[in-house]
Amino acid sequence: MIENGQTVRVGLIGYGYAGKTFHAPLIRSVPGLALYVIGSSKGEILEAEHPGIVVCSAGEVPAHPNVDLVVVASPNETHFPLAAAALRAGKDVVVDKPFTVTLAEARSLAETAQRHNRILSVFHNRRWESEILATRAILETAVLGEVIHYESRIDRFRPDVRRRWREDPGPGAGLWFDLGPHLIDQALYLFGIPQTVNANFGILRSGGRTDDWDHVQLNYERLRVVLHASLLVSGGGARSVLHGTRGSWAKYGSDVQERQLMSGMPPTDPQFGYDPDPGIHFDGETGMHTEIPAPAGNQREYYVGIRDAILGRRPVPVPLKYAIAGMAILETSFESGVRGQTLPIPLTAEERAEWK
Repeated sequence: MIENGQTVRVGLIGYGYAGKTFHAPLIRSVPGLALYVIGSSKGEILEAEHPGIVVCSAGEVPAHPNVDLVVVASPNETHFPLAAAALRAGKDVVVDKPFTVTLAEARSLAETAQRHNRILSVFHNRRWESEILATRAILETAVLGEVIHYESRIDRFRPDVRRRWREDPGPGAGLWFDLGPHLIDQALYLFGIPQTVNANFGILRSGGRTDDWDHVQLNYERLRVVLHASLLVSGGGARSVLHGTRGSWAKYGSDVQERQLMSGMPPTDPQFGYDPDPGIHFDGETGMHTEIPAPAGNQREYYVGIRDAILGRRPVPVPLKYAIAGMAILETSFESGVRGQTLPIPLTAEERAEWK
């Protein structure tokens, strides 16, 4: 058991895009966290990029004796067994999105964490992006009146189909499993649990084998939330839009942190997370447009929160109720797309009570 003030030793499973770009640099930037072990087959790369790190197989990390926190950043279908093994070994666990590939697996992990009295959280780093911070800030001002429409989209231009696990048919594959968890969590974070969901998915690229166009609507009592993702958009409009009874707001331009991390900029750099693209407030009565600077993003705050939760200083930054509800919506959106129907969110009475 870690005593207050001690270093939390971290074991990272997976050194693909997510592990290398996000988890490793964010973890290493937080005082009190020490990246000690990486489970990966990329030994030579790791020796060059992380001298002195312990390298082992993915399966060895969950019960490694020199690890307190296990971070699972491996392919989606491996999240459940690796996280479950780590919890049973007495480790605290962070799981990259998607949390699991089924709602049943998500509930099972939550039960295992409770049974072993361990911290378990899903890595929703986008909450600390400038776009989401700006959206939350404008909502808190109430300048838009009653918000009745929120739209968020993540579009990319990747017309060529690639042979990789994310685009090959299988559990946890496809664009919605990749980007849907981000978009769904934004809605949960900003507005809470919706009543119903209706969805439409498409495979629009020649030779595509998994969904590459996703359009999902979450229905609240008066609010409508539209979430969209596509791999065939080379330009486009705003990424986030709010419409209310007194005006509207829009945010253009994507958060800069991913590009900065890819370039090697450390998260402690003073320019890290600075977003030059402001939000724009459209006053409904006067038609005036007002630019509102976006807050700087800082995804390392997720791991600051995880460190503090493990050391007993504050609650977990992304509680388990978000992981369960997110998987419930993700799973139901696929069912809605297949059936062509609007469907309720299948949470139990106990799970819904967590949101009151």
